[in-house]
Amino acid sequence: MRALKPEEIVTALKAAGETTRLRLLALLARGEHNVKDLTKILGQSQPRISRHLKLLYEAGLIERFREGSWVYFRLVEEGPLGALIGSLIAGISDRDADIARDRARSVEVKSEREQLAQNYFRIHAGEWDDIRALHVAEDDVETAISEVTGGDKISLLVDIGTGTGRILELLAGNCRRGIGFDINQDMLAYARSKLEHHGVRHCQVRLGDIYNLPLEDGMADLVVIHQVLHFLDDPARAVMEAARICAPGGRVLIVDFSPHELDYLRDNYAHRRLGFSRDQIERWMGKGGLRLVRQRDMAPGEGGGDVKGRKRLTVSLWLGQPDDTAAGRNLKTSDMDLEAIGR
Repeated sequence: MRALKPEEIVTALKAAGETTRLRLLALLARGEHNVKDLTKILGQSQPRISRHLKLLYEAGLIERFREGSWVYFRLVEEGPLGALIGSLIAGISDRDADIARDRARSVEVKSEREQLAQNYFRIHAGEWDDIRALHVAEDDVETAISEVTGGDKISLLVDIGTGTGRILELLAGNCRRGIGFDINQDMLAYARSKLEHHGVRHCQVRLGDIYNLPLEDGMADLVVIHQVLHFLDDPARAVMEAARICAPGGRVLIVDFSPHELDYLRDNYAHRRLGFSRDQIERWMGKGGLRLVRQRDMAPGEGGGDVKGRKRLTVSLWLGQPDDTAAGRNLKTSDMDLEAIGR
């Protein structure tokens, strides 16, 4: 970590050296908030809060990101400025009346936000339950995902089409940082509340175009596209985008349905594609410079039968790596097909 210049330290301390701004930093150290949240918590006007946030942002102490018409803020945690501001906040007494009151109000605001998100999810929960009933148990799929991605420590995990944020939650223990992108703001609200509830502070969710992610080339050690491709008009383009952000030596994991003939999923649940074959995924990965190195097909168990007269679906996992490193990478599973993992 580089050392800060004296003028950088002075600028940071000046920005933090005001009571309201220090309270804002203490709040953002415990999770991200938008201006509306912070106005309600601190009981101050929106223009005043916005001005303080602007000064903190210009000093490099907080990050901001837009989600539709709202802007969220969070404390900078990386680098020398993150370390400096972290040490300042650590020195604030928990017994301070303003700080204690801010934290209590923050819990109330987050609870209100979580309730709204839960209401949205409950309204749509039947859709997810109906689809899940058609394929192998979700717990089994998640176990396979953990086994395939486990082992190596992940510096940056990117979950494309994060939905409820479940993949971030599942793999949080094995990554230093995680980012989930989704275009649906209601789903992002639900995912954010879940991550906050479970204390997963090193993973965040962001509004983002699945075809044009705001990340530089080769940034992610692991990219996951879980049950997303079948909703897309152009799934090949999404795979190419995943390949673009995959780091040398990194991995791209796709989880989706194998080819099926359940046409009603198009009409009832907006599925654009009725599953994918190995050839399709391998071809799309190849165009992005990836090599398909593993595949596992998870069919419903014996005796599972049909659901309401409909054939049950097979879930497939496809693991790809940059083509120039896949052959030389020493994986524990290098000599076995994914079919054998977890048996």
